Amino acid sequence: MDYQKLADLLFPDVTLTPEEIEQRYPKRQLPEGAKVTRFAPSPTGFVHFGGLFPSTVGERLAHLSGGVFYLRIEDTDGKREVPGAAEGLIKTLERYGIKFDEGAVINEDGAIGSKGDYGPYKQSQRKEIYHVFAKELVKKGLAYPVFTSAEELEELEKTDKKTEIKNKEWTEEATAAQMAEMLKLREITIEEVESHLANGDQFVLRMLAKCDDPEKKIKITDLIKGTLELPVNDKDEVLLKSNGIPTYHFAHAVDDHLMGTTHVIRGEEWLPSLPRHIMLFEYLGFKLPKYMHIAQIMRLDEEGNKKKLSKRDMGANMDDYTRMGYSPKAVIEYIMTLLNSNYEEWHTQNPEKPYTEFPFNIKKMSTSGCLFDFNKLNDVSKNVICRMTAEEVYNEVVLWAKDFDPHFYEKLTADEDYAKAILSIGRGGKKPRKDFATWTDVKPYMSLFYDDYFSYIDEIPENFSKADVKSALEKFMTTYDPACDNNAWFENVKAISEQIGYAPDVKLYKSNPDAYRGHVGDVSMFLRVAVTGKLNSPDLYTIMQIIGQDKVNERIKNFICNL
Repeated sequence: MDYQKLADLLFPDVTLTPEEIEQRYPKRQLPEGAKVTRFAPSPTGFVHFGGLFPSTVGERLAHLSGGVFYLRIEDTDGKREVPGAAEGLIKTLERYGIKFDEGAVINEDGAIGSKGDYGPYKQSQRKEIYHVFAKELVKKGLAYPVFTSAEELEELEKTDKKTEIKNKEWTEEATAAQMAEMLKLREITIEEVESHLANGDQFVLRMLAKCDDPEKKIKITDLIKGTLELPVNDKDEVLLKSNGIPTYHFAHAVDDHLMGTTHVIRGEEWLPSLPRHIMLFEYLGFKLPKYMHIAQIMRLDEEGNKKKLSKRDMGANMDDYTRMGYSPKAVIEYIMTLLNSNYEEWHTQNPEKPYTEFPFNIKKMSTSGCLFDFNKLNDVSKNVICRMTAEEVYNEVVLWAKDFDPHFYEKLTADEDYAKAILSIGRGGKKPRKDFATWTDVKPYMSLFYDDYFSYIDEIPENFSKADVKSALEKFMTTYDPACDNNAWFENVKAISEQIGYAPDVKLYKSNPDAYRGHVGDVSMFLRVAVTGKLNSPDLYTIMQIIGQDKVNERIKNFICNL
C-alpha cells in the first residue's frame, strides 16, 4: 500500500504538516512543576454539579503550582449541541468563581471568542488542525478509511462524546463473518479508494489498532486511583466522522498536546477509554499527559441505596442552586469538603481564610465516590453566610431577589440602609448568627421589619393571664425610651416585671417560684411576640432600634387590641 498516495487521496486540500502546526503552538514557558489543566465540557445542556468537580480540581492544581487553567469547548457533536449552552456554561462557571487564564470567552457581541495564544478554544473551529494529524496517521499506515452505506454512516455519526463512553464498537459483538469483513476493510486498495471517491462516497477514518493479544493487560498509573491494569486496546477507533469532524478521542489527544496540557482531569466513566487514548498518543508521537479519574457523585435513594447523581435529580443542574438561592461561595466550599477529606478541619482552624489558600492535595480525594447531601450543603452554607458582611449579604440577596422575588427586591432597594441595618444584627464576633442557608431564608427572617410581610406567627402560652400581658405591654409603652442603651432598656423591663408581680431575675424565680407569677424572661417574651410576631427572633432591643418607637408602639397597641 502506498500510504502517501492514500493520504493525498483522502486529504487533497491538506498541505500543512504537523511540524508547521507545532510551530503555532510553542512549548509553554512555565516554572518547573507548573501544571497546565483544562475544563473541556460539551455545550449540550446545563452545567452539571459534577462538572464543578473537575473544573475546581483543575483550577486548584494549576493555580497552586503557578500553571495555567484554560477552558475548551468540545462542540464536535453538532446534533446534540444546544443553542446558547456554551454561553450559559461560561457564565455559570464565572458565577461560581472558576477563573480561567485563557480559553473560550464571550465577546462583546455575544459570540464565543478566544483569550490566549493556544486557540481557537472551540473544537469546531479546529477542523483544519485535526485533518493535518489525521493525514499524518494515514501516511504512517496507522489509520484507514471505511466507505459505508448511508444507513451505516447515519449509525456511525450518532457517536458523540456522551455515547462514546459506553459505546460498544460494531466489532465488539460481531460474528466471525463480521470480524472477517472488518479485516477486509483494513485492506482496502488504492483503486477501491479512487473508485469510492469518484462516486462521491463518504468515509469515516479509523485508527488501526495493532494488538497481537486481546487478552493482554497494560499497567496505567492514575493519580487518584493508583496503578491500574486495563485491557489493551484492540478496537479500530473512529477518528473522523463522515463529515470530517473528529470524535472526542481524536480531538482531545491533538488539543491536549498542542495546548500543553499536563494533567487531564475527568470522570471515572472515561477509564475504559484510556487504553485507546494511550495508543492514540503513541501513534501521534505525543507525550502522554497524566490522568486523574474522579469518582462519581452519588446520592441516596428512598431506600437508602447509593445511586449516581443523574441530570434529572434535584441539585444536578447548577441553575438549580441559583434559583434556590445558594451563594456560589457556599457551593464551592461544599465542593471542597467533598474533594478533600481534610478541608473541614483546615477551615475550622482558619475560618477567615478563603478556600483558595487551602493546600489542596489530590491524595486526599475519594476513590470510591462522594455522597451528595443537601443537609451538609446547608450547614456549610450557613457557616459561609454568617461570615459575610451585611453589605455582602445585601448585595447577593438583592441580586437573587431581582430575578426570583421582584416585590422583595423593591423592598430591599427602596431603603438600602434600613435593609443593611437589619442584616447587620448578630453579624460579626466569634459566634455570629446562622440564620440563612439560602437567600430564600432572608425574606422570612426580615418579614417582621416590613409591614407587607409582617404577621403574628406565634402566640403567648395560655398559662399567662391576658391581664398580666396587657399590663406589662402598657407599662412598657409609657416607659420606653429609644435613646437608652441596651442595659438601661433591660433594667426598665426588669422594673416592669417587678411592678406586675414577676421576678426581675430568672435565678430568683427558680429559687422561689411560688412567690411570683413569672419572671423577667416571660415579660421579654410578651414584648417579643407583640413586636416581632415570633417567640424567637434576633436581639429585641436592636429590632426596636431599627423599626423605631412609633412602629413599636403601633404593634403593641394592635396586639393588645387582639388579646
